[in-house]
Amino acid sequence: MRTARLLVPGGLLFRRLISELVGSDVAPHTTSQDDIYLIHRQSVVDAEAVRAQFAGVSDLVRNHAHARWYLADASGAHARELSQSELAAIADPTEIVAAFEVPERSVSTPWVADRLVDALWSEPRVSLYMGVTISGAHPVDSAHGPWRVVGAPHLDERFDFVVNALWDGRLAIDRTAGLELEAGWSHRYRLSVFARTSQSVTTRSALVAFGPFGDVKNYNDRDFYLSWYPTGLIAQGHAISLTRPSTLTANDELKFVREVGERLAKLIPGAAEILAVAEDVKVRGGFVFAQGRGSLANRKSTLHRRDRFGVRRLGNYYSVDTGKYSTAPWMAANLANAICGD
Repeated sequence: MRTARLLVPGGLLFRRLISELVGSDVAPHTTSQDDIYLIHRQSVVDAEAVRAQFAGVSDLVRNHAHARWYLADASGAHARELSQSELAAIADPTEIVAAFEVPERSVSTPWVADRLVDALWSEPRVSLYMGVTISGAHPVDSAHGPWRVVGAPHLDERFDFVVNALWDGRLAIDRTAGLELEAGWSHRYRLSVFARTSQSVTTRSALVAFGPFGDVKNYNDRDFYLSWYPTGLIAQGHAISLTRPSTLTANDELKFVREVGERLAKLIPGAAEILAVAEDVKVRGGFVFAQGRGSLANRKSTLHRRDRFGVRRLGNYYSVDTGKYSTAPWMAANLANAICGD
């Protein structure tokens, strides 16, 4: 439960904090139904273990003071196990051994990203250095700062405070600042599919668990996210940084979308309908950093633990590992308050 105890407080406050930052309620851009976890017959943990874990997480959420502030009211949170007939209606029962409906929702990450960009552009107290690649943050007067931040092209300035919240390249900047690196990290680069359909599709949001599988997110019966982990994982490594993979050709994108759709459709038949009536399909990729290593197919892999994240400090230099997307706004608020308090 260590991961749950760390993630739940930030997840429950996500809607409130993001809505404040962008000046618009994120609720209309949130999935409208509870997620379904489909337990694969090759899951690294069996249905009995999942049942017990979900009961514990539900208790944690339900009893939290901010349960009502979640993307949907979670004050009555509990995980409901689907009957065999309900399972068979949405997934292949020969591959999926159990299914749980949980009080978990998702937000449209493209919408959030666009609104955050709009908020930055409209904030007069923020100076933006666009198209600049930061190469270092070096202490000036002592090992604790102030800090000389350099980058290309044409950036060489001093700052009293530095917050390094990079998702890709954070460790390389930490090293220039003199912050000791914690061993055991890994970098990954994953591709996923964003699709908009020409007509309404009611396929439920579902995640195949637990291991290197995939998921479907239904935001509004027209906009969808689809992923298949083994196909989407196109680069990984344990060096200080991971080189961004080359952009896929148009033919490679078509092949990728087809394979993701085929893999998901074998387990979630409704996934096939999404791509069959898609009028717009985009392949998008991103870096994933984790303080863990190994294969998701291995139960002992430390990637299954996501409790090793947080803020590390050297003087007025702060390095932020946000852990998961859902905890980033909460960590940002806490760090801003801590800096202002100093």
